[in-house]
Amino acid sequence: IRDAVPWTVGLLGLTTLFSFAFGTFLGALLAWPGAPRWLRYLMPPLWALHAIPFFLLGLVLMYLFAFQFQILPIFGGYSAGATPALSFGFVLDVLHHAVLPALSIVLVSMGGWALAMRGMMVTTMGEDYVTFAEAKGLRSATIFTRYCIRNAILPQTTGLALALGQILSGAVLVEVVFGYPGIVALLFQAIEENDFFLIQGIVFTVIV
Repeated sequence: IRDAVPWTVGLLGLTTLFSFAFGTFLGALLAWPGAPRWLRYLMPPLWALHAIPFFLLGLVLMYLFAFQFQILPIFGGYSAGATPALSFGFVLDVLHHAVLPALSIVLVSMGGWALAMRGMMVTTMGEDYVTFAEAKGLRSATIFTRYCIRNAILPQTTGLALALGQILSGAVLVEVVFGYPGIVALLFQAIEENDFFLIQGIVFTVIV
């Protein structure tokens, strides 16, 4: 468990924060009237991504970037035969292997964050304090950042903590598909081998 935890924390932590930040900002822009018009064409892809499971998108990405174009590795957390060490080469190798599993989680999560933020922004823009800010003649950028985003993002930050458990449950199959050496892949292996003590330890670690 001790060896698998850093891989899971690194993968899920970075992907969750990146998808939250990018998806939240994108959702705010989608609701803002002054945003570029081409952003409206992103709504159908975001709806589709939000409905696709992590592992299914991972299989599609694997087919495109590992089988067809062969630009990203298909399996493991680092290259076979590499010695784990705190070196620049090994870090690059780890990042190279983490692109596909991380991308499958980021794209799906980003769609959910963007759609949720767009809905909250639409509600926030109808509040009296936003109307009052517009009546005072404040700049559009000021109203967007200080009045709309700052109030609409509050439920998003609450959902960020709650989503960590959901992403962890969805990442089980992502780590299995990509053979990523995380704690959820270790849990899958323990279930296959009926290793009840390891299962109890992993479940306790995840709960904590």
